[in-house]
Amino acid sequence: MSSSVTSYRAGSGKKEQVSLMFDQIAHRYDFLNQLFSFGIHKGWRRTAIRKLKQLQPKIMLDVATGTGDFAITAFKMLAPEKIIGVDISEGMMKKGRGKLSKLGLEKQIELLPGDSENLRFSDHFFDAVTVGFGVRNFENLEKGIAGMFRVLKPGGELVVLEFSKPRRFPIKILYHFYFNRIIPVIGKFFSKNSRAYSYLPETVHSFPDGRDFLAILEKAGFYSCSWQPLTFGIASVYTGRKPVLQNS
Repeated sequence: MSSSVTSYRAGSGKKEQVSLMFDQIAHRYDFLNQLFSFGIHKGWRRTAIRKLKQLQPKIMLDVATGTGDFAITAFKMLAPEKIIGVDISEGMMKKGRGKLSKLGLEKQIELLPGDSENLRFSDHFFDAVTVGFGVRNFENLEKGIAGMFRVLKPGGELVVLEFSKPRRFPIKILYHFYFNRIIPVIGKFFSKNSRAYSYLPETVHSFPDGRDFLAILEKAGFYSCSWQPLTFGIASVYTGRKPVLQNS
């Protein structure tokens, strides 16, 4: 099973290209998310965060935090002491910091440059790690999952919200038409980026979703892994726990 997801463009590292792409579309990112999902993504986000209700995490990490929406919703729903969000796009985080300033949450939520493969945190540091629509952008998926496993405390939980591929007719046909034909055209018009929104269906298509992703989580050391399809399988929530006892 490959741990790589199709690159944005040949010729340079995926990480650098993804960072540049998101810098370029940051000004339209939230608007286009709302437009393309008809607002459904907000419900998906809440469903994912509810997975952590019982855990009641105090210190959280939000990987690929973007403009901070997942972190903000997590803070409102879970009231942790601190959330740190990391992202490779400074443009996205700049917009996110503006939101935090307006909400008065600069002390509770901190956005820092970083990515899952090179997390600058101690082992066993966070009670919970979340990723909202970001794992498909990892340059090396298995290395990224391993990085998040490392910084989780024993007994901590990973929650991943990501696009997936519907399997049932006719949703499967409608989904592929919308993702491959409609989104790239509208995305190009509003963002003025000819590549960004054709990249989206490419990464969704190549991402190892469903049971294949659960297998990657289990290989990294997570247990009690689960997978919940949302809205006919358009998106999915994945969870995994870090064992309390680790081998030395």
